[in-house]
Amino acid sequence: MASGFFALLDDIATIAKTAAASFDDVAVQAIKASKKAAGIVIDDAAVTPRYVVGFAAERELPIIAKIAWGSLKNKLLFLLPGALALSFFAPWAITPLLMAGGAYLCFEGYEKVHHLLHPSAALHAVDTSAATMSEDHKVASAVRTDFILSAEIMAITLASVETPEFWTKAITLAVVGILVTVAVYGVVALIVKADDVGLHLAQHGRSAVTRSFGSGLVHAMPGLLRSLAFIGMLAMLWVGGGIILHGLDEYGLGALTHTIHDAAKLAGGALGPVGGFATWAIDATAAGIFGLVIGWVVAVAMRLVPGTAH
Repeated sequence: MASGFFALLDDIATIAKTAAASFDDVAVQAIKASKKAAGIVIDDAAVTPRYVVGFAAERELPIIAKIAWGSLKNKLLFLLPGALALSFFAPWAITPLLMAGGAYLCFEGYEKVHHLLHPSAALHAVDTSAATMSEDHKVASAVRTDFILSAEIMAITLASVETPEFWTKAITLAVVGILVTVAVYGVVALIVKADDVGLHLAQHGRSAVTRSFGSGLVHAMPGLLRSLAFIGMLAMLWVGGGIILHGLDEYGLGALTHTIHDAAKLAGGALGPVGGFATWAIDATAAGIFGLVIGWVVAVAMRLVPGTAH
C-alpha cells in the first residue's frame, strides 16, 4: 500500500518535471520569437495612435481597447490555427510566405522613406476621409492593418519555434500573441494618454517642478511620436530585409547574407568591447539597405500593375 502511494508520488513528480520543462521550453521559444518580431511590434505601436486622433479624450482608451481585442482575436482565432495547419500540412510554404511578408514590410518601409524625403507626396497620400471616419470604421481599419502585422509576427514565431511538438508550438504562438498584444496596446495607451497626464500636471501640479514636468511632457509628445514612427520605419526595413536574406539563404542563395555577416563579424572583432553591438549594427544596417532596395523594387512593380499605383 505504502509502496503504491510512493510510486504515485514519483509519477506525479515526473509529470510535474515534464510539465515544468515544457513550460520552460515555451518560455525560451516565446522570448526568442518575440525578439525576432521586435521590429514589427515597434511599427505596430507607432502606427496605432493615429487611429484615435480626432476623438474626445474619454473615448481614446475604449477605442484602443476595441482595437486590442480585435488584434487578440486576429492572432488567437484566425492566425494561430492557420499557422498550425500550415506547419502540419504545408511546412514548405512557411519560408515563401515569410519572404512575401518581408517584402510587404520592405515596401511599407520604402513608402515611409519616400514620404519622408518628399513631404508633398506624403500629404497627398494621406486619407482625407480619416478625420471624419466614425469610431467603428476607425476600429475596423485599425484591426485590418493589425491583421497584416500580426500575420507576420505569428509567421516569424512559427519559424522560430524549433520543437516539433504540436502543443508546444500552439502554446508558444498563443503566449507570443498575448504578450505582443498586451505590450503594443499597453504602450499605445500610455502614449495616447501621456499628453493628458502632462496637461493635468501642468495645470494642477502642487509644485513648480511638477507643473514644469507636465508642461515638458505635453511639448515632448509630438517629437516622441515622430521618433517612434521613424524607429518603426527603420525597423520595418531591417526586419523585412533580414527575413528575405534569411529566406534566400535557406534556398541556397546565401552569398550576400554570408558576406554581410562575415564583414560584420570582422569589423566587430576589431572593436573590442563594443564588437558585439557593432556586429549587430552592421548586420541590421545592411539588412535595412537591402530592405530599402527590395521595397523600391516592389513599389516599381506595383506601379506597373493597373489599379495599384500609389
